[in-house]
Amino acid sequence: MSKLLTPICVLASGGLDSAALLIRCLKAGGRVAPLYLRCGFVWEAAELHWLRRFLRSVRSPRLLPLQVLDVPLRSTYGAHWSLTGRRVPGASSADEAVYLPGRNVLLLAHAAVRCAQRGITTIAIGTLAGNPFGDGSPRFFRGMSACLSLALRRPIRVLAPLRRLTKPALIRATPGVPWALTFSCLRPRGRRHCGRCNKCAERRRAFR
Repeated sequence: MSKLLTPICVLASGGLDSAALLIRCLKAGGRVAPLYLRCGFVWEAAELHWLRRFLRSVRSPRLLPLQVLDVPLRSTYGAHWSLTGRRVPGASSADEAVYLPGRNVLLLAHAAVRCAQRGITTIAIGTLAGNPFGDGSPRFFRGMSACLSLALRRPIRVLAPLRRLTKPALIRATPGVPWALTFSCLRPRGRRHCGRCNKCAERRRAFR
């Protein structure tokens, strides 16, 4: 990944992908501003716990404090499994089962407004190769960059620098990440992985 413009906002969730992205952006030089968008999903308390532990372990004067932006989606999503915790996609489910409607549209729109207020013009998201959803495609990110720039009257770049990497390849290609402090689970038990959901299974496959 080439050296990125600074400062850069990294959409951080505490999972493998965003953790590796954050480390890579730090190594590329410049200041990095992690941003977490709290939507009301059932996994967020555990996710934020591990994200904060991860960030504390990454010692760099260029790592800015975590910003948490509340974007409640209950009125938008209704009784969706991500909010109720019922019928969460299991280990044998297809990738398409974990679709969160328009999630990247919502996240990037809110992130861009916050970034514009802080003078940040570059947003990085940890989308990987094989993402089956329309809002994870290069065409989408190009379109969002153009729309956000037009709406906010300043250049906004949305980068997905991991788009060509699979999760196992990302793990191999990004040394120095405290993987044990990352968290990817749709139905955590307290602050621990449930071991039975789609994301837990994906995580196990990646490390194997």
